[in-house]
Amino acid sequence: MPLFLNALTLSHFRSHRVVRFEVGAQPVALFGPNGAGKTNILEAVSLLSPGRGLRRSSAQDMARRPEAVGWKITGGLQSLGQSHEIETWSEDGSARQVRIDGKAAAQTALGRVARVLWLIPSMDRLWIEGADGRRRFLDRMTLSFEPAHAEATLTYEKAMRERNRLLKDMVREPSWYLALEAQMAEAGVAIDRNRRAALAELSAAQSNAATAFPTADLELVHPETDLPDTVEDLKLVLADNRSRDLTAGRTLIGPHRADLIGTFAAKGVLASDCSTGEQKALLVSLILANARALSASFGAAPLLLLDEVAAHLDAARRAALYDEIVALGAQAWMTGTEKELFSAIGDRAQFFEVTETEGASGVQEG
Repeated sequence: MPLFLNALTLSHFRSHRVVRFEVGAQPVALFGPNGAGKTNILEAVSLLSPGRGLRRSSAQDMARRPEAVGWKITGGLQSLGQSHEIETWSEDGSARQVRIDGKAAAQTALGRVARVLWLIPSMDRLWIEGADGRRRFLDRMTLSFEPAHAEATLTYEKAMRERNRLLKDMVREPSWYLALEAQMAEAGVAIDRNRRAALAELSAAQSNAATAFPTADLELVHPETDLPDTVEDLKLVLADNRSRDLTAGRTLIGPHRADLIGTFAAKGVLASDCSTGEQKALLVSLILANARALSASFGAAPLLLLDEVAAHLDAARRAALYDEIVALGAQAWMTGTEKELFSAIGDRAQFFEVTETEGASGVQEG
């Protein structure tokens, strides 16, 4: 049973005053000039999943200017044979709220009815920039398999911030640290376990698939020592490392220090040393592997958000990508400046032209 949006409405979101879509389960191709608001539509869809969306923006920054009175996104979702109405909104820059089928819900509840993956141009430098971005990339994939991963991450980060405050204040009394380190240890072990389970799912999905994209071997590493795999052992490590952390003024051991190392499997070359085109192909491969794994574990392929992905692939790779999306049965929302970029998908997709006139964006079937 497929997972897809059959309706989407944006109100005062980014560049869009009001935009409505009625679509089927097929992929959706959005084309139009730069600045017309195509990526904003993808960002709106990304907010139908837990977290801050594909741009990681504040709720205030998503409001249409100059009104800035708030925004709302409503989606009609078909998920595993059931229909849901999802609403998410923010008023006057306040934290975004969520309703599912008319009932107030936590953001984490979105992961129970929908799974959303994305690939955007800013991720093209994933392999050559800092570890922070790779951790976020891994955590988004992990969250797609295990919605509770978000709660473990928030718990860990909150406790670590409090511990770091004590460290900066040079507090040496052990009793101040015990409860915080217990929270960090429990959440930290869960985070590491969830990440490794996600990597195992991705590895299996890549090894069992026939694909035109290269396989990426992934390894989770820590800068100094492997993370203990039990709560008690991680508590001991945090306590033992306290004096060194006091000198640094921050926590030096934990899942927040992990890094994701990728290797182009067929060549045995680190992803960071690959060409720009190879790095992009590896990212596409991982997104498709994530989607295949979710199709098996969740019961449906996720919504895929692919921003300007066609422009960075040659014609053969574009055709291969579209074939794999259609074979998955995924509703992929794709953007491009020209309709011709999607010619290889033909009548297997729904086309919409996004335009901007007099400060307002418009969308029409293309």
